[in-house]
Amino acid sequence: MLTPDYLKRYARHIMLPEIGGAGQQALAAASVLVVGAGGLGAPALLYLAAAGVGRLGVADDDVVDLTNLQRQVIHDTPAVGRPKVDSAAERLERLNPLVTVERHRLRVDGETAPALVAGYDLVIDGSDNFATRFLLADTCHAAQTPLVTAAILRFEGQLTVSKGYRADLPCYRCIFPSPPPPGVVPSCAEAGVLGALAGLIGTLQAIEAVKELLGLDDSLAGHLLLVDVLAMSFDKIAVAKDPACPLCGGGAPA
Repeated sequence: MLTPDYLKRYARHIMLPEIGGAGQQALAAASVLVVGAGGLGAPALLYLAAAGVGRLGVADDDVVDLTNLQRQVIHDTPAVGRPKVDSAAERLERLNPLVTVERHRLRVDGETAPALVAGYDLVIDGSDNFATRFLLADTCHAAQTPLVTAAILRFEGQLTVSKGYRADLPCYRCIFPSPPPPGVVPSCAEAGVLGALAGLIGTLQAIEAVKELLGLDDSLAGHLLLVDVLAMSFDKIAVAKDPACPLCGGGAPA
């Protein structure tokens, strides 16, 4: 593996003491599932492939639409009408042929999620709906798989790492016990979203994933990052484990 081309490709990583050659090889041996090849998943996938994460899974059942191109930078105009998993995989393979890309053209639901999650070291949630977000939180908790989850709307985003299967850390439901009632929170299709915000938050998801895979300190686990790009503010809020949490406490998920 340690060919001259390999060392040159990852030189800027390898010179970092926190990564080095051993860390780069650890990334090459790691696997990440990205659910949603859209606004968040697009930058996350691109940077994970560029970083040399050895196996990337892309799960999405949608096709590329012209409205996607304002923020979903992994796709391009000729890809309109094509399955997102195909468009994304081909782009990633061109970016880094050393990475294996697995295509999962399916809807992530209660039937498909457990087997998908079980096949990877870490999951990135790039979904655009509460049902999938909470399903992934519950599934990753049961599998004891780290989950990097985020959401965006208009000019604001939020990001956390969920590892509530650990006794000292909160899970996603410690922060958000249950989905909001239908119609309370508009979708991006209804309220809009700044395209570059998706790039920012998705890139932060990739950073958190790399930190988790390498075991680096100062993870967002136990914290919620709130971003407002109009005010250009970043607020990192500590979150404690909730003893009454419906997932990692004593209750049943809502």
